[in-house]
Amino acid sequence: MIEAPLTFYACHCTECQRQSGSAFGLSLLARERSVEATGTPSHWTRPTDSGARMDCHFCPHCGTRLWHKVSREGSEGAILSVKGGSLDIARLLAPAAHIWTGSKTAGTQIPAGALAYDRAPPGFDPLIEAFDRLYRIEQT
Repeated sequence: MIEAPLTFYACHCTECQRQSGSAFGLSLLARERSVEATGTPSHWTRPTDSGARMDCHFCPHCGTRLWHKVSREGSEGAILSVKGGSLDIARLLAPAAHIWTGSKTAGTQIPAGALAYDRAPPGFDPLIEAFDRLYRIEQT
């Protein structure tokens, strides 16, 4: 990555459960301009609940989901949701937040005191701030 990621979170929505084949999906939000990929991924497009379209990129050889792309109004370019399972460093990161916990699987525990939302968060600023508190060191 050229720039630091914006945040890292766990999503418990049913779409993330299906795509990960697990209880939740992990996502690292990053500006598109800060992500470099080798090779040419394949992609497909799906509608979102908000009526927008989402481009879903995956490895054409093994099928691993790599990232999703949705452009957000007023942002500095597109934001990518890089799939946590595709990252070598995912095992070193704890989610800064949990979203869509209203559809989490039975038995899945959200850590006490974790930033959590029953559905989609109203915005990603609180998730970005939580990530900053967890992983960024102030430069002096």
